[in-house]
Amino acid sequence: MASDRERPRRRPSPDPVAVLRGHRAAVSDACFHHALPLLFSGAADGDLRVWDTASHRTVSSIWAHGGAAGVYSIAAGAGLGNTIISQGRDGLCKGWAIEEAGLSRRPIFTIKTSAYHFCKMSLVKVPCSAHGTQTSLSGSNSGTEPQRVPTEDNTGSDGVNLAEGTQEYEQGSSLDGQNILAIAGQESSEVELWDIENSRKIMCLPQRCSANMTGHLTKKKGLCMAVQAFIPCESGGYVNILSSYEDGSTLWWDVRKPGSPLSSVKYHLESALSIAIDGLCTGGISGGADNKVAMFALDHQQGTFSLRNMIEIERPGIAGIAIRPDNKIAATAGWDHRIRVYNYNKGNALAVLKYHSATCAAVTFSHDCKLLASCSADTTVALWELYPPKTPSKVLIATEEVER
Repeated sequence: MASDRERPRRRPSPDPVAVLRGHRAAVSDACFHHALPLLFSGAADGDLRVWDTASHRTVSSIWAHGGAAGVYSIAAGAGLGNTIISQGRDGLCKGWAIEEAGLSRRPIFTIKTSAYHFCKMSLVKVPCSAHGTQTSLSGSNSGTEPQRVPTEDNTGSDGVNLAEGTQEYEQGSSLDGQNILAIAGQESSEVELWDIENSRKIMCLPQRCSANMTGHLTKKKGLCMAVQAFIPCESGGYVNILSSYEDGSTLWWDVRKPGSPLSSVKYHLESALSIAIDGLCTGGISGGADNKVAMFALDHQQGTFSLRNMIEIERPGIAGIAIRPDNKIAATAGWDHRIRVYNYNKGNALAVLKYHSATCAAVTFSHDCKLLASCSADTTVALWELYPPKTPSKVLIATEEVER
């Protein structure tokens, strides 16, 4: 078992290149825009902010979720274009348009999930190239193939629940490739998939008929604490889900088999709180309330997990994890106020960043791999420049263009 217990280092930990101040409450989450020099952050008092990552100034701010609900999670991606989604503890996910002057003052859509727990939502991740750009699943240069969510033939499947207004899809039909959101369900041991465009639930994992069966395995695992949706090249365009639970276990789902998971592992002795999948969708990292960080690989042929590294940290509690799009480094956000940085391939510790003065809630990398953002209950967001990626040579770029 590897350990990142602090050892003497030749170089001191770097300082952040900028600290973004403006929130008045604990910052729960942050994410970068996929193309523009913008960072979004959300706080426990409902404040949703847009920052210019070049000038380090606030572009705009809105009250996205009122009362004690706060902004719990934020998601943005190339498939959403100039739209971001915020998740509150009010059972709502809201879409906001990114305008010239900042964010729209009113949401452009609202998804009523009726989920009030601690699991952050997930957009669907697709495989990236070596330089962090999304690749085509079909081999063409037209972008991501539509993600497919099959719906069972009617009764007994939560894929078609007319009582809840769930949209009906024919078996084998496909949705827009970037139009699906995964979140822990209203029934806290379940995972739900939502069609963002139509604000409708399209599937539940496990199927509701299975979940009602006495002793179903997910009910025994407690609350779903983290989800990560992705679409591996091997799945033929169908969505896969990793879901982590209160008992420390993680399940791997394929929507074509919604009754039961492909595989199950238990890497943590306490609640598994966070999970991230790498840019190739071939593995990932999980963290929990214990002092373990698990790096694992996914065998898509067998549908199984395999443990690559189990890292022991000095103090327990990992609230958030991110893997840089180029798959070279990863970072964790700790209860002990520290950001830990690892070599993702080898699993060895690279740095412990000690700027924050309260619990760190999340970490995220920019799509060009140049910046890391960390957010904390100390009301700040810190920007870091760590191990900048090497600029690909003109020859390599030209070769890739020819291959495409």
